[in-house]
Amino acid sequence: MPAKRKSKGAYMISAVAEMYEIHPQTLRLYEREGLLKPSRTEGNTRLYTDEDLERLEFILNLARDLGVNIAGIAIILQMRERMEEMNRQMQRFVEYVRSEMLSRFQQSAPSASGAIVPLRKAPVEHPQPGARSSSANNKS
Repeated sequence: MPAKRKSKGAYMISAVAEMYEIHPQTLRLYEREGLLKPSRTEGNTRLYTDEDLERLEFILNLARDLGVNIAGIAIILQMRERMEEMNRQMQRFVEYVRSEMLSRFQQSAPSASGAIVPLRKAPVEHPQPGARSSSANNKS
């Protein structure tokens, strides 16, 4: 259902209503209910940004396609915002842990004059085919 829109614009309520085939009162209702927050000009004209239009598309998808009422839309939008905030917090935490680990690794790494010597594994003895294992020999 994405409408055709210009890039990086601000749209007046009449243009948005026409693009999405909804009544301007619907947009006013969404604003009153806190679902949309368009900016205003000095003359108090509503201006909808591309981000507002993306949010409106999400709202209209919930309402038209899924039959969600306004109260449900408000709850879904709140949950979506909380999830986005939690995601931002998790990304910051992962970045912190990554930088902390890198810092500690660099502090514990040997100096340039020291060499890292790899450990060699002890050879593993494989039994010969047909030979009895030592535990089998001890059973009498």
